[in-house]
Amino acid sequence: MPRVKGGYTTRRRRKAVLTLAKGYYGSKHTLYKTAHEQVMRSLQYAFRDRKQRKRNFRKLWIQRINAACQLNGMKYSRFINGLSNAGVEINRKMLAEMAVNDQAAFAQLCEVAKNAEPKAKVTENVVVLNKASKK
Repeated sequence: MPRVKGGYTTRRRRKAVLTLAKGYYGSKHTLYKTAHEQVMRSLQYAFRDRKQRKRNFRKLWIQRINAACQLNGMKYSRFINGLSNAGVEINRKMLAEMAVNDQAAFAQLCEVAKNAEPKAKVTENVVVLNKASKK
C-alpha cells in the first residue's frame, strides 16, 4: 500500500489545537504534544468550573443574606423559613442584591419573615407497643 501523508487534515487539526493553546506558558503553546495535553486538561477544568461557578455564587449570595439578616437580628435559616411560610418567593440572588443595595426593603422582608405564621404540621399520634411482653 502506498504511504499516506497526513497533509491537510492533520495540519488543520494540529493548528486548531495550537490556536486553543495561545498564551500558554513555555512549550505548551508551541509544541503540539504538550499543547494537546494542556488543552485537554484546560477543557476539563472549564467543564468542571462551569458547575462550580453556580455553587460559588449560591454560597456568596447566602453569605450576603446571612450578614444582612444578622444586622436585622435574625438567623439565615429562620429568615428563609419565615419567607417560605409567608409565601414570599424571591430567589437568593435577588435577596442578596436587596441586602447589598436596598437595606430598607430587606429590613421589611425580615419583618415579614418574623411575623409569618408557621405552617401547620400534620402529626399523627403513634403508639409504640412493646412486642416483647414480659410474663
